[in-house]
Amino acid sequence: MTIKTFSLGGDLTIRRLGFGAMRLAMGTFDGPARDPRTGVAVLRRAVELGVNHIDTAGFYGRGAVRANELIRTALAPYRDGPVIATKVGPLPGPDGVPSGQATPGQLRSLVEADLRALGLDRLDLVYLRVGGMTGPGGESIAERFAVLAGLREEGLIRHLGVSNVDAVQFAEARTVAPVTAVQNQHSDDLGLLAECEASGIAYVPYFPLGGGRSPLDTERLAKVAARLGATAAQVRIASLLAASPSVLAIPGTGSPDHLEENLAADGLVLGAEDLRELRG
Repeated sequence: MTIKTFSLGGDLTIRRLGFGAMRLAMGTFDGPARDPRTGVAVLRRAVELGVNHIDTAGFYGRGAVRANELIRTALAPYRDGPVIATKVGPLPGPDGVPSGQATPGQLRSLVEADLRALGLDRLDLVYLRVGGMTGPGGESIAERFAVLAGLREEGLIRHLGVSNVDAVQFAEARTVAPVTAVQNQHSDDLGLLAECEASGIAYVPYFPLGGGRSPLDTERLAKVAARLGATAAQVRIASLLAASPSVLAIPGTGSPDHLEENLAADGLVLGAEDLRELRG
């Protein structure tokens, strides 16, 4: 039976099925803005349905519609949660796509901007997001991660994470400060996932449903979904949760109907045959 909760950093108990805020403000980074009233409604409904882990970033937005402001409008003053995770590092280019990368000297201002936008005195979890839209690149991250570690010592951040990193960067960050979570695009890097599980570190796959960029094995998903009377998206989410007790799933949507569908995956049980078929 899949364990439904995870102890983040040893002091924050969250549901393993959370919510990603990227699609609240826009469908894609270069697409039009969405109606902010719908985003607020989706957030409030997510919390009503038991979500207590929301993943966001200051660069999630289009024009005047920004994910962090929607979260504040919908949920502040955050009585009894939820745990909010954010990412700093990427800098949006003229087209809105986060293709640039912040210097160590720019990270404090990005963290402070997230605090203001969300209406918080302390951020629960801040990831150092490395690189742009490409995969891990092997560059040193110690200097930038040390800046976030300093902000943690000041009390502005509760826990630290790293995103879009390889095994060397992950190990480097851990020599600087405790790492509570890793947010990478889910792949076949089972070694990094196993290390997270052994160390009690959360592994949070981004683009869990493909994000419009990463193709999913729709044929396998559809076959298992038909057998279980579920949707392909629900099977995908359930398979991520079944991969390891350290995996946290954060499917995102700007649609109330898709929200209900995604969160229903929490009750989907995949048998051994289903998992064998999905994993090939």
